[in-house]
Amino acid sequence: MKKILVCFAGLALTACSANSLNYGAEQVRVMTSEPGKECSYLGDITGSQGNFFTGGWTSNSNLETGARNDLKNKAYKMGGNTVVLLTQRAGQTGSSWHGSGSSKQTNVTLSGNVYRCPR
Repeated sequence: MKKILVCFAGLALTACSANSLNYGAEQVRVMTSEPGKECSYLGDITGSQGNFFTGGWTSNSNLETGARNDLKNKAYKMGGNTVVLLTQRAGQTGSSWHGSGSSKQTNVTLSGNVYRCPR
């Protein structure tokens, strides 16, 4: 029983951390303006972190960092080194009980266009 509890606690702590940044993806830049004509468009992507279950236990900072890391990882896998951010959404999950309610941020989703630009 003790081993099961330790394993569950380890999984719960892991669920609260941000998605990690894969090797090479640290080179991907996230921008809000379109790059120059020397860049090649590769496609669009979505990066996200959190859900209704684990998001309530994850800090807003880790949700944002995890979504950005997910976006960069996917862009790098596509061969891109630049992402132009199109949308940023923070999801809220709420509950009510006997007339009182609460809500908290439980996920962050980013979408953008991926480009390969000369360095």
